[in-house]
Amino acid sequence: LAPYRDEALHAQAERYLHALLEHFDYAGVLTIEFFVRDGALLANEIAPRVHNSGHWTIEGAQTSQFENHIRAILGLPLGATTARGHTAMLNFLGQLPALRDALRVAGLHFHDYGKSPRPGRKLGHCTLTAATPAERDAALATMLTL
Repeated sequence: LAPYRDEALHAQAERYLHALLEHFDYAGVLTIEFFVRDGALLANEIAPRVHNSGHWTIEGAQTSQFENHIRAILGLPLGATTARGHTAMLNFLGQLPALRDALRVAGLHFHDYGKSPRPGRKLGHCTLTAATPAERDAALATMLTL
């Protein structure tokens, strides 16, 4: 979900990220994937590249992780990463939802990776964009039933 609802945890995650970026004098996208467990951040993965966790930025942010990665490694000014509204991303594992049903969901952006289905394989994702958290959450609830 973007923007993340817990401002204190969001700020803490940003502090961790900035500490790594500064320590390594890093240029480009660096992803830290966190889980929230018992109200605390738990780092699951650190990826020195664009990452699935940031795919929501394709439709949900002013500048996507892909564009900003290229800008960073070329030494160009970075684009704004502000969310365009309220966004959720959902991965499709093992099978895709029926496209006809999915495309009826307001604010849906469907990404099919063209892979053969098999259990646990990531076949695509969708990004849901909305003007309000309630609209986003309703679209997400619908997608979770498909």
